[in-house]
Amino acid sequence: MAFRPLLRQCAIVPTAATAFAATTLLWPTTVVHAESPPEHVLARKPIYDNLAPSPSSKSPSKAPEPAPISSPTPTDRLASQIRRARLNIHGYSASVESSFNDLMSAVLTQERSFTSTIASLAPPRESNERIMPGALYVLVAAMSGSILTRNRNILLRATVPFAVGVGAAWVVLPLTTRNVADLVWTYEERAPLIAENHMRVRGAAIEGWKQIKLRGEKVGSWSEETIREGRKAVEGWVSKGT
Repeated sequence: MAFRPLLRQCAIVPTAATAFAATTLLWPTTVVHAESPPEHVLARKPIYDNLAPSPSSKSPSKAPEPAPISSPTPTDRLASQIRRARLNIHGYSASVESSFNDLMSAVLTQERSFTSTIASLAPPRESNERIMPGALYVLVAAMSGSILTRNRNILLRATVPFAVGVGAAWVVLPLTTRNVADLVWTYEERAPLIAENHMRVRGAAIEGWKQIKLRGEKVGSWSEETIREGRKAVEGWVSKGT
């Protein structure tokens, strides 16, 4: 029993020696130092901005040499002349096309105005006025006036057929004649001198027609009075004779 502590101490000594030997074998004896990357790796462009190399490490670059100024070749000059000619031809063709379109527009406008004016001269449908037989009557009246004045002076031969035709038109085609007169008046208003003379002639014609009607009425009343007095005288003579 007295040898048990001694045996335990003898057993601990080999165990401690084995642990020390293992620690000595596994622990590294050399020191590893960190190395910097080689220079050709730093020369490459990094993928991150913060790793970009400093400007001092770059080698100074040479300024680009100016390119020599070369004169245009004959092909270039020919191409520029062809381009200028094409632009001029295009401009002339565009101006000609625009002028032609303006001319056609003006012609169509005048045609539309002419057709609408002719249509406005016709009498309304609800009236009993017909242009075709009435125009023939007016033509016959004008020809009769020309026949009546064929042996007279040139003034009567120029004015009487026209006056007879206009009078027949006012009688046979009153609505159409009124429309024609209004149309003529619109054109006469553009010339003040002609319009003023027309108004004077019209006023004189209207006044003359009034005087003719007044004279006719006076002649008619005088003739009726004369016939009435003659009838009374004849009746008195007859009554005395019986």
